[in-house]
Amino acid sequence: MYKLLIVDDEKETRTGLRNYFPWQEIGFEIVGEAENGADALTFIEIERVDVVLSDIKMPVMDGLELAHEIYRKRLPVKIVFLSAHREFEYAQKAIIYGVKNYIIKPTKYDELVETFIKLKEELNQSTATEAVDSVLTEHKVIAAVRQYVDKHLSTASLEGAAEHVYMTPQYLSKFFKDKTGQNFSDLLLDKRMSKAKELLEDFQYKIYQVSELVGYANSKNFTRAFGKYYGKSPREVRNE
Repeated sequence: MYKLLIVDDEKETRTGLRNYFPWQEIGFEIVGEAENGADALTFIEIERVDVVLSDIKMPVMDGLELAHEIYRKRLPVKIVFLSAHREFEYAQKAIIYGVKNYIIKPTKYDELVETFIKLKEELNQSTATEAVDSVLTEHKVIAAVRQYVDKHLSTASLEGAAEHVYMTPQYLSKFFKDKTGQNFSDLLLDKRMSKAKELLEDFQYKIYQVSELVGYANSKNFTRAFGKYYGKSPREVRNE
């Protein structure tokens, strides 16, 4: 069952779209509604969404801006526009952002159902193709995140890692946890503490220098974190 998000600033329209069409019969599950593009984008970055059925003219962020953000962030979401606006400019911009389906209001029942049946077939083909590479892709993303942390240990952040693998921070956080069972923050802590212990064995580095090298500007915060992690202070570990 593919996940569908309905986006329209009119509640009556959203309710009608939710209740009037046989979504489950044609392979779709409505997972949410949003009244503008900004709310929709926030939802998409947190929850799995396969298809967005969206109006174009909306306050805060319109449908085209939403399509642009989805395209720019490379989010794996297909878009169907449902709008009363017939101007060619809208359709042309939609094509630029990868939008293939553009339905004019008031839409006909058969037209919308037919559009989504075809869309389901496209999604089925994409899913079959992507399934072969999905495990490899997941491993590559996780490896890239680990390499990013190793390379930028003193400055690494969730935001930086997300940018490195072309994901949003929210999506990467959930993805990394789901695939590894570990939070990104725990990965960062593990790597920083491991490196700190290694550096403490080299007496050319003072403790405050070790602190800075693993991302702690305040040596007291480093000592506190190190002690909590290992059960010993940096000085105790160094003197062992």
